[in-house]
Amino acid sequence: MDIKGYLAAGALKLIGRLSLPWSRRLGRFAGRLAILVRSEGLRLSRINLAQCYPAMDPKKRERLARESVMNTAINGFEMASIWHHSWATNEKAIVQVRNQHLLFQGEKDGRGTLVLMPHTGNWEIFGMYLAAMGPSMALYQPPKIAELDPVIRSGREKTGAKMVPTNIHGVRSLLKCLKAGHVAMVLPDQEPDMGGDFAPFFGRPALTMTLAHNLLQRTKCHVVFGFGKRVEGGFELVFLPAEKAIHSEEQKVSLAAMNRGVEACIAQAPEQYQWEYKRFRKQPEGKSKIYRKKK
Repeated sequence: MDIKGYLAAGALKLIGRLSLPWSRRLGRFAGRLAILVRSEGLRLSRINLAQCYPAMDPKKRERLARESVMNTAINGFEMASIWHHSWATNEKAIVQVRNQHLLFQGEKDGRGTLVLMPHTGNWEIFGMYLAAMGPSMALYQPPKIAELDPVIRSGREKTGAKMVPTNIHGVRSLLKCLKAGHVAMVLPDQEPDMGGDFAPFFGRPALTMTLAHNLLQRTKCHVVFGFGKRVEGGFELVFLPAEKAIHSEEQKVSLAAMNRGVEACIAQAPEQYQWEYKRFRKQPEGKSKIYRKKK
């Protein structure tokens, strides 16, 4: 028996009972603490923002870093609440859906739709909404703490989404899903362990997953970007079109277009992007490491 695991699962369930307003209040409190103690997340946010917005006024960039840490903390508490509560409750928190028609364009000619969801705002509420609209599938990697798996999985599958493993079997399932005319969800801004290539991200080389490109080439499916923006009273779900270049047979052209799509999502709410992630951890040969701590 892993006592720490059971305690973590118990804490997650307890936090999940909170209403959305209360989860946000606690998230803000946790975010302020993280800023006060100069957390690792704040350090990484500063580094990433300096890489992506070098011309931005330093004071404005510092505010953005702190807002990002705050929003990331809020997001953690929100997720627990969203996983716990029913879809009827969560759906009431969606105050607006922008460009919803983009989601259904693939249905017009029987194609599936690949939805690319960057780590902006709250992607859990966005994923639940997609599954509520119709059959959908997403890759899922169980958490390191095994006791958290049933809590997270049951929450993500609440509206019918099917979770598949992050391996070759899962990729095959995504292909079948898209070829059947359904929706497949992919987080496009994670640094891949395998199957990646460098492409510009805010003008900097970033190791970028090739999964989306391969899925598009093999299925000729429709593709759209989307995220759940945090607003007063709940969430605004935003769909954005992808550039035509994302369908290019040339991998580097496609990946660059995908990263520009991620940038377009971030531009909608830069303070809600997860700047704490080591997006530039791996660099091309000869490039210096970005996240090395100063001695």
